[in-house]
Amino acid sequence: MNFINIICLIYICENQKLNMKKLFTLLMITGLFSGFTACAQRPSPPAKVSETTATGVKISIDYSQPAVKGRTIGKEIATYGKVWRTGANEATVFEISKAVKVEGKPLPAGKYSLYTIPGEKEWTIIINKSWDQSGTVYDQEKDALRAVVKPVKSASFTERMTFKIAKTGVVSLIWGDHQVNFNVK
Repeated sequence: MNFINIICLIYICENQKLNMKKLFTLLMITGLFSGFTACAQRPSPPAKVSETTATGVKISIDYSQPAVKGRTIGKEIATYGKVWRTGANEATVFEISKAVKVEGKPLPAGKYSLYTIPGEKEWTIIINKSWDQSGTVYDQEKDALRAVVKPVKSASFTERMTFKIAKTGVVSLIWGDHQVNFNVK
């Protein structure tokens, strides 16, 4: 609750002839709602990136950006060898406007979720048919495709996980000192 809210409540109470007990109750209720709003803020902020490739395919990725926060990728976060939601909060949404090939594997136009299996020497990109869900809900039977790619060291450290999409159709996941690229053509 901010200063303006308090002034407004005092003004309303004076004009409506409310006593101090009622004013206190109103202040407490307003404070509770302010507390709920603060709790609803996400530690991993939402982000979205879209690009139309040179071949006319619109690629969009809607995700939340977890932070490294001094943790080790592959050990304390995005554990090597385990399916990871590739973001935070809800599942990362990967959408394409036309049928494409992801690392040479066909994928129809549509909306999907994006998961990965991080690894020290290779990452598995997972495109899953179920997109409107919590990021912790994953059903392998709904995989549309899987592709294995090699990670590289990023040019610079990136605290918050970030996706970039090039006009060529190269999608890059950049986080910490990791960069994972996959081709969408």
